[in-house]
Amino acid sequence: MHKFVRTGAAAAGLAVALTLTLTGCGSSGDDSDNSTGKPAPTPTDSAPASAGSDSGADAASVEGTWAGVTDGKSVAVAVASGQVAVVAGEHVCQGTIEDMGKPMFSVKCGDGDTERTMGSIESNDGKTLVISWSGGTKDTLKKTAAGLPTNLPTNFPTSLPTDLPTG
Repeated sequence: MHKFVRTGAAAAGLAVALTLTLTGCGSSGDDSDNSTGKPAPTPTDSAPASAGSDSGADAASVEGTWAGVTDGKSVAVAVASGQVAVVAGEHVCQGTIEDMGKPMFSVKCGDGDTERTMGSIESNDGKTLVISWSGGTKDTLKKTAAGLPTNLPTNFPTSLPTDLPTG
């Protein structure tokens, strides 16, 4: 029971970190890539890559949050609107899906880690996503449940007590 609670808490923490990363809360502070003076493209300015393949590897099919354990460390990947966030152990990375004949994860880690920088989708059946990274790591991740928990209590009191002491 205790292991399940710890695992659930870790997964919740990873989900929060991924959400913050994908929504732009946090920045590397490096704006040097914008040498043209034009605003950086937004997800609506450039559509996410989509290339079909027999392995189910297209950008739309990997949308959502995926989690697993690789080499004894928790790994979570979140994909939304062509943006990718990866939390692997103590490393937090973010980037985009690039179309290189097939969709590839192109990410940069805030701490400079290079184990997961370019990821190739080996397979995706909608429940399990396998990513091979250029650093030699291979992650096998399961799709996480979307939305809020459904088993929350619903029988809350509807009125406040009126006989409370004042003073």
